[in-house]
Amino acid sequence: MNNVFVYCELEGGKIADVSLELLTKGRGLAAQLGVKVEAVAIGHKLSGIEKELMTYGADIVHMADDERLDPFRTLPHAAIVMGVIKETQPQIALFGASSIGRDLAPRVSSALKSGLTADCTSLEIGDHTDTKGNTYKNLLYQIRPAFGGNIIATIINPDCRPQMATVREGVMKKEPLAAPVKGEVKKVDVKKYLNDTDFVVRIIERHIEERKIDIKGASVVVAGGYGVGSKENFKQLFDLAAVLGDEVGASRAAVDSGFADHARQIGQTGVTVRPKLYIACGISGQIQHTAGMDQSAIVISINTDPAAPINQIADYAIVGDLNEVVPKMIKAYKNNSK
Repeated sequence: MNNVFVYCELEGGKIADVSLELLTKGRGLAAQLGVKVEAVAIGHKLSGIEKELMTYGADIVHMADDERLDPFRTLPHAAIVMGVIKETQPQIALFGASSIGRDLAPRVSSALKSGLTADCTSLEIGDHTDTKGNTYKNLLYQIRPAFGGNIIATIINPDCRPQMATVREGVMKKEPLAAPVKGEVKKVDVKKYLNDTDFVVRIIERHIEERKIDIKGASVVVAGGYGVGSKENFKQLFDLAAVLGDEVGASRAAVDSGFADHARQIGQTGVTVRPKLYIACGISGQIQHTAGMDQSAIVISINTDPAAPINQIADYAIVGDLNEVVPKMIKAYKNNSK
């Protein structure tokens, strides 16, 4: 059928945001290719979940419902995904670059001998002509930072199918359709794909600790880099975030230096955010960091270096010492809020 295939993660009956983001992107890719979007949902008590998947553009929903499939275990989920892909023969298969996706996608890719590009930041459809003059039409451009984030690489797979990629949460927009797709539900016969050996790992006890810090959905993010100077100086950023009513983020350099918790790390090796306002304090703006925040609606940079790369993407660049600028911003905001 050569459609666009999206693996949808489930936790407690809820669809992961990254899966809905991939469906949103997938329907755009499918429209360019003139094909349909197929989603696969694996778990237990899935009835009704197809409505939300169709709201985000799934034309066909493959539902594998079995009490043994919840919670996630690698072997049975991989067996079902491989079975469905072999039957449907999609040209593109997308997974979230979550802990589940990073476990599942490489195993599926290896078994199908299809190749896989991890942690993509953009997906596009385009043509390619190789050095021998061979032209390939409608390939998936799998775009991601490479060589430590120093370049942006575009990776293609002209020969093997499906073209597989994982995408991090928050990189793509999550947009429901005005009206759900009138799609088709296909129930997966799990017995056809599963063996007793797929359940060799048994879950005796399971505990998931909730995130104490979640900056992904913040509308305002005040982020600090190595230029903040110390953990003590970071307190000013928390003070600014407090008056603005939202969260504090950090660059990898700031986290590595012990200025902030890892859960606050934004960038290629952290989380991706799309706030309405992003205030970058003492951040140089290397691609490793900007990959996680360049979709912010408004960016304000505070830096002593007028040539800092962050200033190139900032809507407003303040050249100055953040120890002087941030207290003035706090004072001005409080005065204007009275």
